[in-house]
Amino acid sequence: MTKKDIPNAISLLRIVSVIPIVYFLLNKQFTVSLILFIVAGLSDALDGYLAKKYHWVSRLGSFLDPLADKLLLVSCFLVCVLIELVPVWLFAIILIRDVVVAFGALACHFMVEKFRGNPPFSSKLNTALQILFLVMIIAAQSLVNIPETWLTFVLYSVAATTAVSGFEYIWVWGFKYWDMQKTHGERDE
Repeated sequence: MTKKDIPNAISLLRIVSVIPIVYFLLNKQFTVSLILFIVAGLSDALDGYLAKKYHWVSRLGSFLDPLADKLLLVSCFLVCVLIELVPVWLFAIILIRDVVVAFGALACHFMVEKFRGNPPFSSKLNTALQILFLVMIIAAQSLVNIPETWLTFVLYSVAATTAVSGFEYIWVWGFKYWDMQKTHGERDE
């Protein structure tokens, strides 16, 4: 392993960390799950920082990093639904958006242009709010008294940014496809 592989190794560790986080959440050991979740979240920031600062960007990393994020977040949201910390409707919005983005990325990649994996600001904001919400909801179970109004505000902020970022991907990819079709039509004339 070279230094250039460090961000990918961190992403792989984040993927592996999903198992104990889910285990501790399911067993309502909130302090341990919160600590592991925060470490996983910080590892996301660390691998991104290292990849950008030292130009250790790789094709594998552009796949592993978002995969690790999605596995972590979707798994934690699912468990939080199962233990009744998060409403089912929020998980449904998150899951539908992630499926639409995944299939949209594949379609865009094969029909329009090579997918680069550069998320728009709305997507980055959404990920940050999802992480914040999970930290708050888990911490509220055993560590900190968080006002219900704060939790509700962040819950609806997650729902809104999830929807907005999903629509933004559809909008951008739709226009790219439309432009490509228009360009092909002009060349055929």
